[in-house]
Amino acid sequence: MNNTLIIFSCSLCPLSYTSQIDLDDHTETCHYEESGEIKYETLMPTGCSSSEQNSLPTPTNHKPLEEDLHQYPECGNSFTQEIDLKTYQHLHTGEKPYHCLECGKSFNHRNTLRQHQRIHTGEKPYHCSECGKNFNHHTNLQTHQRIHTGERPYHCSECEKSFTHHSALQRHQLIHTGEKPYHCSECGKSFNRQTNLKTHQRSHTGEKLHQCSQCGKSFSHRSALQTHQRIHTGEKPYNCLQCGKGFAQLGHLQQHQNVHSGEKPYNCLYCGKSFAQVGHLQKHQTVHTGEKPYRCSQCGKSFTQPSTLQTHLRIHTGEKPYQCSQCGKSFTKRGTLKAHQRIHTGERPYQCSQCGKSFTHLLSLQIHQRIHTGERPYHCLQCGKSFIRRTYLQIHQRIHTGEKPYVCSQCGKSFSQLNTLKTHQRIHTGENSDALDAC
Repeated sequence: MNNTLIIFSCSLCPLSYTSQIDLDDHTETCHYEESGEIKYETLMPTGCSSSEQNSLPTPTNHKPLEEDLHQYPECGNSFTQEIDLKTYQHLHTGEKPYHCLECGKSFNHRNTLRQHQRIHTGEKPYHCSECGKNFNHHTNLQTHQRIHTGERPYHCSECEKSFTHHSALQRHQLIHTGEKPYHCSECGKSFNRQTNLKTHQRSHTGEKLHQCSQCGKSFSHRSALQTHQRIHTGEKPYNCLQCGKGFAQLGHLQQHQNVHSGEKPYNCLYCGKSFAQVGHLQKHQTVHTGEKPYRCSQCGKSFTQPSTLQTHLRIHTGEKPYQCSQCGKSFTKRGTLKAHQRIHTGERPYQCSQCGKSFTHLLSLQIHQRIHTGERPYHCLQCGKSFIRRTYLQIHQRIHTGEKPYVCSQCGKSFSQLNTLKTHQRIHTGENSDALDAC
C-alpha cells in the first residue's frame, strides 16, 4: 500500500507527532503559555488508509520522529515508534489498558485517559479569547467559538437548516424521518431524543431532581425549575408588544395576546362558549361536569384545578409567599398581593363602560355591572328571591334556617348579620345611645 502519513509539527520546537491530540498534549505540557500554528508534513509510504489516519496512536514521550517505521502485520499500517505500534494494537484487540483511578473507566490510549481525568480535576486549559469561558478539550473550545463566529458547518439536506454541532444535526434529521428510537418500557411511548425519554420516565418514577434553592420545591424538568424561580426573582422576560405587560412564561404571553386580537380559540364542547385562554375554558367546563378531582388531604375539600388546591393548602401550612414591598404584608395568592398594592398606588384599572366608575378588582367591576344589566344570578331555593352577590344570598338564607352566627361577647345575644352585631355592641360601649332604642 502507498498511502500518506500525516505529520503534525510543533511550531515552537523541532518535535513532530502523528496526531493532533498528541501535538495538543505536547503544547499544553511544554509550551503552556505560548501559542503557534500547526504545521503539516507528510511521510511516504505507510499502510494507513485515509479513514484510519485520524485515529493513529502517537508518541507520548515528546521525542522527535525517527526514520525507521514499525509495521503492524495484520493490516500493514506503519508507525514511527514501537510504542505507537503497541498502542495501535489496542484498536484491533479492543484492549483498554489505561484505567482512571477515580471512576475505573478504561481507555485504549493514554492521552484519552488524560483528557478524561480533567472531568475529575476540573482542569479546563482551553480558554475562549472572546468571552473568557474555559473548556477541558480543544474540540469543545472550537465548537463553542462558533457561537461568536456564527459558523454553522452542518447543513440539513432536507430543509437547509444549519447547526454548530453534528449531533444537533442528527437530532434535527429525526424530525424529517419521523424516527423515534427511544421507547419507554413502562407505557410504550416513543421519543426522538434520549434526554426526552429520561425526562418522561420521571413521570412514572416520581423522581424530581431539580430543587429550588429558595423554597425547596422540586421539579422533574430543569425548565420547570427555571420557570418557577421567576416567582422569586420577579423576572418576566416575555413582554406584550401591545401593552407592555410582562409574563414569566411564553405560553402565558401567547394566551394574553388573544385579549388584544379578540380571538377566542378555545370552545366549550357543552355550551359552545369561547375563551381566549385554555385555563379559562378548563375552569368553565367544571360548571358542566361538576368534577373536582383535586382533594385536600388535610380537610377533604375538593377543587377543580391543581393550582387552586395548592393555594388552598397554604391555609393549613400558613405559607404566605407573596409579600408587599410597601408595608410588608404577606398573602397566599399573587393576585391578592397585586390587588392589595393598588391601595398604595391608588390604581383602579377596571372601569365601568356604563357609568365610568372605576374599581381596583375585576370582580368588583363585574358585580357592579349587574346594577346596569339587572342580572341577579344567585337564587334562593326556599323562596325564589334573587341577589346580585353570593354573600347577599347567604345572609338571606339565614332567615329560613334561623342561623345566627354572630354572637355578642358581652351578653351572648346572637345575630344573623355582622353589621347588626356591631350596631348592638354600641349598647355596651355607650358609643351611640340611639342604638339602645334600636335594639
